[in-house]
Amino acid sequence: MPISQVQSFRVFVATWNAGGKSPHSGLNLDDFLQVHDESDIYVLGFQEIVPLNAGNVLVAEDSEPAAKWLALINQSLNRSCSVASRGSKPALCSSLRFQKPSLKKVCKSFRTESRRRLKTCNCSPILGRKYSKDCCVWPPSTNMTEEYCSSEEDEDGLGNYVSSESSTPASASQMKYSLITGKQMVGIFVTVWVRKELVQHVSHLRISNVGRGILRCLGNKGCISVSMSFHQTSFCFICSHLASGEKEGDELKRNSDVIEILKNTQFSRICKSPWSRIPEKIMEHDRVIWLGDLNYRIALSYSETRKLLEQYKWDNLFDKDQLKIEREAGRVFKGWKEGKIYFAPTYKYSYNSDTYAGETIETQKKRRTPAWCDRILWYGDGIRQLSYRRGESRFSDHRPVCATFMIGAQVSSDGSRKASSGFNMRVESEEHLPLTRR
Repeated sequence: MPISQVQSFRVFVATWNAGGKSPHSGLNLDDFLQVHDESDIYVLGFQEIVPLNAGNVLVAEDSEPAAKWLALINQSLNRSCSVASRGSKPALCSSLRFQKPSLKKVCKSFRTESRRRLKTCNCSPILGRKYSKDCCVWPPSTNMTEEYCSSEEDEDGLGNYVSSESSTPASASQMKYSLITGKQMVGIFVTVWVRKELVQHVSHLRISNVGRGILRCLGNKGCISVSMSFHQTSFCFICSHLASGEKEGDELKRNSDVIEILKNTQFSRICKSPWSRIPEKIMEHDRVIWLGDLNYRIALSYSETRKLLEQYKWDNLFDKDQLKIEREAGRVFKGWKEGKIYFAPTYKYSYNSDTYAGETIETQKKRRTPAWCDRILWYGDGIRQLSYRRGESRFSDHRPVCATFMIGAQVSSDGSRKASSGFNMRVESEEHLPLTRR
């Protein structure tokens, strides 16, 4: 049986509620993506990329903002390759010209290998029977299936915007990162990018949606979950937007959302080998990260919260955080971990402002008690958080939240590729993890 070892890869995770606004071409994502401190994998989750109105929820969602986000992400992640030799930096997205090709063409334009499709499973039945635990590794010649890059299954899906600069096949050879998946459910949008040389080690890509909005089933609230194998380790990323509201008892609705998402998320069985152990439920994965607008509030009045904010008494404020209270009571996310919060509440701000909504006469009607709505949690061994911070973009009424992790993956020692970050580490238990709020 082939010998395997654990190598660590740098994974950047971010969540951002866009407040129903479509990104403009001048939006600079370099700071948001921390492009000067590169990672191996980028997992980016958005909420409210479109207004949550009846048209988007009940009729047909608008997927144009999703493709705009893809174009802007691609420009930040892959810009350095194209400008390094010229020694100049292009204007921030000012040259982007948006077109409207089909959604599948949008995804193709952000891949490192053109005209290739990801095999959902390439397991050999013979190898599967012999090495069922180690199934399976991608062949280098494959790439992603188109169905996982779309909010529509048919070729004539909803129109999308894509940068004409990114759509040229020649640019693929210059790209550092390849798009693995981009999936939208009404306002929720999740996209995963992987360093080009590591794409060959991704397999068993699957997507599962759970709606928890209107009638507790529509997609204005809920989650998109991404399951994939990286080397010989299973990963699951859940991007969610939970029930809103700051009335007493609304936190129970959010608890219910989490419980139902864990219960109802089901990944299709795509592995050809009957002996494989590819997970079909969230908690069956080796490494799990949950990100999104969880909407948990602070159990204090607006005036009490503002007083503690002005005094920078983060610990006193965090003691009243609903998610902390519910987790400690064992009612939700039991066994999950979250890094210590050293940043101010991320919601609700006035647009294009550093002041919370309600602090001026013009915004009093939109006033909400400031809260840490936007969070990132994880479950499983082999995960070490390096940073947990918020961004300061004024684009939305939420501030984005980002976390960087070193995550271990089982790698075959026979012809395996070293972690591109140059950081190798064996992780076997929680003793390697930093102190966290529990």
